[in-house]
Amino acid sequence: MAEAQTSDILIIGSGAAGLTAALNLADRFKVTVLAKGKLNEGSTAWAQGGIAAVLEPGDTFESHIEDTMIAGAGLNDRATVEFVVENAPKAIARLTELGVPFNMDGNAPHLTREGGHSHRRIVHVADATGHAVQVALQTAAEAHPNIRLLPDMVCVDLATSKHEQRYSGAGHVWGVYAVNRETGRVELFTARATILATGGAGRTYLFSTAPRGATGDGIAMAWRAGARVSNMEMMQFHPTCLYNLDVKNFLITEAVRGEGGHLLLPETGYRFMPDFDPRAELAPRDVVARAIDHEIKRLGLDYVHLDISHRGPEFIREHFPNIHEKLLGLGIDMTREPIPVVPAQHYTCGGVVIDLDGRTDLPGLYAAGECSESGLHGANRLASNSLLECFVFGEACARHITEHWEDLPPPPSIRAWDESRVTDSDEEVVIKQNWTEIRRFMWNYVGIVRTTKRLERAQHRIRMLTDEVNDYYGHFRVTPDLIELRNLLQTAELIVRSALHRKESRGLHYTLDYPDMLPDAIDTVLVP
Repeated sequence: MAEAQTSDILIIGSGAAGLTAALNLADRFKVTVLAKGKLNEGSTAWAQGGIAAVLEPGDTFESHIEDTMIAGAGLNDRATVEFVVENAPKAIARLTELGVPFNMDGNAPHLTREGGHSHRRIVHVADATGHAVQVALQTAAEAHPNIRLLPDMVCVDLATSKHEQRYSGAGHVWGVYAVNRETGRVELFTARATILATGGAGRTYLFSTAPRGATGDGIAMAWRAGARVSNMEMMQFHPTCLYNLDVKNFLITEAVRGEGGHLLLPETGYRFMPDFDPRAELAPRDVVARAIDHEIKRLGLDYVHLDISHRGPEFIREHFPNIHEKLLGLGIDMTREPIPVVPAQHYTCGGVVIDLDGRTDLPGLYAAGECSESGLHGANRLASNSLLECFVFGEACARHITEHWEDLPPPPSIRAWDESRVTDSDEEVVIKQNWTEIRRFMWNYVGIVRTTKRLERAQHRIRMLTDEVNDYYGHFRVTPDLIELRNLLQTAELIVRSALHRKESRGLHYTLDYPDMLPDAIDTVLVP
């Protein structure tokens, strides 16, 4: 069995959070970054909207903080919100230095507005900000001699004190076991500090805008290793995902509504949002998604229409070049006709509990970005705060590791992965069947509108599937698909358990059995 591959710091995930941390550490330390697929396959490259920051004259930190708290239905941690908002302008400046080509108005960045924001404060690169950010970060990381980027590494589990040659119950994290997709073998990576930047758990759901790899890996691994997980019931559904049976998960950005798009019923063309909220299409995402869900279920529709054709062809082509071109390829001309849209899972607001330094409960383990629960988003994420969180916490992890380097012990010798008692599976169909089943019942029972009965049904199915998957995992050699299925199921269990625990409707968690919001906002914290 191959020896452990050791570096100073190990980062799991190659999106905005992971690469920001890597670039902030690499001048002093040797950093290894593991990506599950290609380096640019994470959620960052898909982010169309932009990055929220107070840059407009007349806008204030206080105002951005308030907007975030209101969107998060009071469940946010105010200290975290202040920390992130106040660090936003600096994060934008550093991205500009890295060469991110933000749209400009003269000497200042061009700012757009999105639902829930009281000011224009979204810096963007047309409608493909995430892609531009990913390119800039990845280019810088690839050029850095101290950063080793390894694609196609599927992480199985964190290597902790219980994997030491001399067993210890200290709960320290020393790295990770990962399957190399090319060889199919499990390799061990160790480091003094490990940063989880693995993204969210969107693929637990049938309709999701998340990339295929968003299977909750970091959350599931941290939970199994002994870290607390919080607010997993808070799953954000983006109101407007393109409804197209051939093209899964193409997002129609919030900014289409921000720039005047209307939501209409397909048959009649009736504009229904003013019936649900005085802010109409500019209400926060949870309100808009629930309204669309309500109309779809009430009328038995497959989708509703999003129409911005009244703004004129020039305006549309200038503001939404990528979306316009993509839709034209599918036979939809958004300058002349409406776009069929449906809500889809979009963002995981809960995750591994971290502090302002990005530290989890487990010594040696940090987390940043969508896999973490920092207290920024609360019960609902405000648009364009997500990329921002990645930069601020990627940097916070790096800063804390650098300042406390002497306190981080070097990894002891860790046992190699043992597959002496397993065989190759001849039952791949089991994985595909279970994957489909989880995503379907999560969509139907644990979706935008919930009931206790539906949640209990989901829980019952999860228990049955867990026995099946554990049995399978114990007998067969691990494959990327099996690892993802195991993590999906673990994440689904955490989501359902959290949802059953919350006896109120708040933000993204809406249940018909408890439609009112309780006076106190309390985090749902699960302890392993």
